[in-house]
Amino acid sequence: MDWLKAPAAEQGRAILAGLLSPVEQTEAYLDAIARHPYGPRIFARQTPTRARAEAIAAHDRAKAGLRRGLLDGVALSWKDNIDSAGIATEAGSRLLAGRTPVRDAAILSGATLQGLVCLGKTHMTELAFSGLGLNPRTATPPNSFDPALAPGGSSSGAAVSVAMGLAAAAIGSDTGGSIRVPAAWNGLVGFKPTTDAVSAQGVVPLCPSFDVAGPIARTVEDCAEIFALLSGQPGVDPGEPDPRRLNLLVLDGVPFDDAREGPVAAFEEAVARLAKAGARITHAAPACVAEAMALSPTLFAPEAYGIWRDQIEDAPELMYPPILERFRGGRDMPAPDFVAGWVKLKRLRADWARQVAGYDAVLVPTAPILPPDVDRLLTEPAFFTTENLLTLRNTRIANLLGLPAISLPTGHPACGISLMGQAGGDRALLVAAASAEHALL
Repeated sequence: MDWLKAPAAEQGRAILAGLLSPVEQTEAYLDAIARHPYGPRIFARQTPTRARAEAIAAHDRAKAGLRRGLLDGVALSWKDNIDSAGIATEAGSRLLAGRTPVRDAAILSGATLQGLVCLGKTHMTELAFSGLGLNPRTATPPNSFDPALAPGGSSSGAAVSVAMGLAAAAIGSDTGGSIRVPAAWNGLVGFKPTTDAVSAQGVVPLCPSFDVAGPIARTVEDCAEIFALLSGQPGVDPGEPDPRRLNLLVLDGVPFDDAREGPVAAFEEAVARLAKAGARITHAAPACVAEAMALSPTLFAPEAYGIWRDQIEDAPELMYPPILERFRGGRDMPAPDFVAGWVKLKRLRADWARQVAGYDAVLVPTAPILPPDVDRLLTEPAFFTTENLLTLRNTRIANLLGLPAISLPTGHPACGISLMGQAGGDRALLVAAASAEHALL
């Protein structure tokens, strides 16, 4: 078995059984990162001294029968917007060059206490404000299926580090799709929790009203185990996966507008497999979705620009122009419109909750397009803008409606199927996703 590409939970069980050494596995990952031709484009900074010390401690606990949980001794990568003590955390931006926190983010600190090993910080989209994963200012990781294609973002290096066997799993963040898009485009599972389910302390913000950290991994089980550590909740026991228990709603309408043939075909085939496995499938297009989506320009960019205005306008030349333009798109939004937008969105969230209350999950294609060519994105600004907005269109539904969501591979390269749960129902969604995953294997 190639342990570098084994699921995180499977590695944890191997450590428990004495079949895998945390020290040897950590060294294998560090060596793989150093040797990989794309290593510098995936990892912004490594933390070998920390990783080795944490691995030795995990090894000693395992020998003493004192492991702190299933993932004790398992090595993860961390997105470069998650504070790490004494190691630069720059959020993929030259505006933050040299920014070095004095303490870990709450989620990194908590994960460390539970025995996870930190391999280092992964490259990301500049200040997390794009779904394509393109970052000419620092580095653009390669797509794991084809290096010429965009990796998905903003948690680009996070996803690629897992897909290429350079970490057992990764921690990213998601404001409008930044965990689920790179997971889908690299053949992985990506879980966005409900926004307030995970501490944001020490995570560089984009839009705090929508930001949330979460895992990118190889399996739903991995995501569930990591979510439990990040949130401080008990672990999720999905029981025996049974797709026949699933009552699922396919969200028609908005998710398919201008969608490309490949992702739609992969999605429809995945839905057919779920139905064949016994899941009940219903179709609907609640009007509140289109109404919520129409609020995106009113809510996202104004909040992001409000957070970053001073730093941006002090040195706008340091930013990649399309990202600078996205931030400045929120500059002139009137405050009354922003407030009224949130009032309306809260009403729409309540409407949505009433209309989908009987379903275990709502299904959409994770991204309505395939990963675009990086060179074209770099040379055609209009193409960058249209592809970025379309990339994040489907995933943004869950962020706007305040829902947890998870992307699963469909078996077709770079095509994911997303399940959206009930607000606050993260654990229930993970249980449903385990059954869906079983049907899609």
